[in-house]
Amino acid sequence: MTTSVVVTGLGATTPLGGDVASTWTAALAGAASARTWDAPWAQEWIEQRQLPVHFGCQLATAAAEVLTKVEQRRLDPSGQYALIAAREAWAHAGFGQGNGDESGPVVDPDRLGVVIGSGIGGLWTTLEAWDTLQSKGPRRVFPLTVPMLMPNGPAAAVSLALSARAGTHTPVSACSTGAEAIAAAADMIRSGRADVVVAGGTEAAIHPLTISAFAAMQALSTRNDDPAVASRPYDTTRDGFVLGEGGAVVVLESAAHAAARGATVHAEVMGVGITSDAHHIAAPEPSGTGAARAMTFALDAAGLSAADLHHINAHATSTPVGDVAEAAAIRLALGSATDAVAVSGTKSMTGHLLGAAGALESIFTILAVRERTAPPTINIDELDPAVDLDVVVKSPRPIGSGGDRVFGLNNSFGFGGHNVAVLFGSPA
Repeated sequence: MTTSVVVTGLGATTPLGGDVASTWTAALAGAASARTWDAPWAQEWIEQRQLPVHFGCQLATAAAEVLTKVEQRRLDPSGQYALIAAREAWAHAGFGQGNGDESGPVVDPDRLGVVIGSGIGGLWTTLEAWDTLQSKGPRRVFPLTVPMLMPNGPAAAVSLALSARAGTHTPVSACSTGAEAIAAAADMIRSGRADVVVAGGTEAAIHPLTISAFAAMQALSTRNDDPAVASRPYDTTRDGFVLGEGGAVVVLESAAHAAARGATVHAEVMGVGITSDAHHIAAPEPSGTGAARAMTFALDAAGLSAADLHHINAHATSTPVGDVAEAAAIRLALGSATDAVAVSGTKSMTGHLLGAAGALESIFTILAVRERTAPPTINIDELDPAVDLDVVVKSPRPIGSGGDRVFGLNNSFGFGGHNVAVLFGSPA
C-alpha cells in the first residue's frame, strides 16, 4: 500500500511578503514586486559600470529584520532565506519555533529529514571571499567561508536547527530545484526513511555578476523604465524574465503521522513526474515532449486523468521561447482537457526565484487547491496566440465545484533540460 504524504506546514520569505500569509494575500491582489535595485551596490553598477538591467524582485522583508546578527554572520543569504522559511513552516506545522525551543509535539530526530536545494548556492559568500582574498590576503578570509558557500549549506543549517537526522539532502537542478526537493522529500516518506521531512528551495542570486550573465544570454527583461510590468508571461510583448530572490519551505508528513498528532492538513502530494529533455543546456525542447511526459507521469502516479485536473501553476518565466514551449507541453499532456484547466503564471508577480521558484510555486499550488482559488497572472495586455491555454488574467478565479476535491499541478523546468511536475490535491 502506497504511503500518503500530506502537507502540514508552509513557510516563505519572498518579494511579495515576509511570510506565506502576506505573500498569498499580495498574490491574490495581483501585486507587482519588481522595482529598481536599491541595494548599496546598485547605484555604482547602474550609473558607473553600465549594468544592463536595473531592476528585479527583492525580498519584501530583509533577512536582517528576522535573524540574529550571529545567524546573519554565519550564513550566506541563501542559507538565511532557507532558515527563515523553514522556521515559519515548522511553526505552521505545530512543532515549535525551530530555534531550540521545546514547544509543540516531539518529532523523533531519527525520523526527521531535510531536503532543501539551491540552483546557484552561496554566490555572495564566494565572491565576497574572493574580493577579501585579493584585497586583504589569505589570513583575512572568514573561517566559515566554505560552510557558507557550499550548496548544501542551507539544508545543513536547517537540519542543525531542527535536529534532523533521517538524512539531509540538496538537489541542484537549476530552476526546478525547489520542486525536485519536494519530490525527493515525498520519496523519503514513501520509502519509510522518515515520518516528517522539511523541504524546499532557496536563492540569493541578485548580484551584478548574475544580472550581467543572464542579460548576456538575453534572458532578462530590459524594461528599466517600467519594472512593475516587466514580468509578463504569455503576453505578446514579453522580453525575458525578472530576477527574484527568496526561500520557500514545506513540511511533509506521512498521513498516518499527521493524523496521530492531530495536525492540520493543507494538501496531499498526489504524484510526481520527473524527466529531462537532453536537448540544450538552456533552451527548452520546443515541442514540449519532455515537459509533457513529466506532467503525464505526475497524473499517472496520482491515479488521475487529465480531466480531473483543475489548475496549473505554470513555470511561465516570461521568456519568448519558454512560455510557448510550456504551453505546447500542457496541451500535449492534457489534450482536450486543457480547456478546462485554469493556468496561473505567478512569476508575473514574484519574478523568477531560480532554485526557490519550484518550492514557492508549490506553495501557491497548495494554497490554490486548499482555498479553491487560482491566483492571477498580471501584466497580460495581449495574450500570445501561440499560448492556447485558459490563463487566469488579472484577477483570481474560483476553481472546483461543490464539495469535490480540487487538484493542481506545479510545473518547474530548469536549465539543463530538467522537468519536474508535482501534483497536489485538496485535503481528503
